[in-house]
Amino acid sequence: MTETRSVIVTRDIGYPPEKLWRALTQPHLVEEWIGMKSDLKPEVGHSFRFSADWGGVDCEVVEVEPNKVLTYKWAAFGLESLVTWTLTPTSTGTHLRMEQSGFRPDQEQAYQGAGASWPQYITALEGVLGRLD
Repeated sequence: MTETRSVIVTRDIGYPPEKLWRALTQPHLVEEWIGMKSDLKPEVGHSFRFSADWGGVDCEVVEVEPNKVLTYKWAAFGLESLVTWTLTPTSTGTHLRMEQSGFRPDQEQAYQGAGASWPQYITALEGVLGRLD
């Protein structure tokens, strides 16, 4: 079996898990921070696509624990990976952990790209949270 790598980003966010969950699962909010349209539904087995002018990402929800865990397959340009969002309540809000796993050694460009992109997406996510009621 080939060794794979993961991109992991963690942040402590000053909002409760329920608010973060909304921003991770409601398509109009997801589009605001990831910059891609989708018909995401937090239901195991739901297939959806993130689409942008450059193309898209085919996804399928594989795990849902409301306000705690959301995992979906992420397939684009030969990369088949899993994106897992884990929300842990803290005294000041939520500890957010995002892991995209499954990068093969021959996918260095995708790995580096994800490593650069996810922190920017999460910063944009924090901006969306600041505008939510």
